Parts: sequence; C-alpha cells; structure tokens
Amino acid sequence: RDASGALQVIQTTEQDPPHAFGFVPVLGVDVWEHAYYLRYQNRRGDYVDRWWSVVDWEQAARNYDA
Repeated sequence: RDASGALQVIQTTEQDPPHAFGFVPVLGVDVWEHAYYLRYQNRRGDYVDRWWSVVDWEQAARNYDA
C-alpha cells in the first residue's frame, strides 16, 4: 500500500524491496525461476495459479492494517 493507504500493484526488479519505493508490502509473489522451476519447470502461469490457493488472506489483512 502507498502512504495514503491505497493498494498499488507494483513490480520490482532484482531484489529491490517495496520499502525502497515508499510502499508497505501487503502481499508478494516471487516469480524468479528459483521459486518454481523444480516443480513447475517453465510453467510460471501454473505456479502463479497455484500460489493463489495458498495465500494467507488473514495475514495479508494484518499487513494492510499495519
């Protein structure tokens, strides 16, 4: 979220954290190959689809409120 509390979808490169740009991370997904390659090979979309099913929404809400 940004300083006003509005949710933003951002993409960072390399290892830049959202904090470096003034954002508070609420939820993140790692799509570098090291995160999914052993199980999903080149099927990044399948990895992201599965990722949605394991998101801890209660923790994301706490992150937003923090």
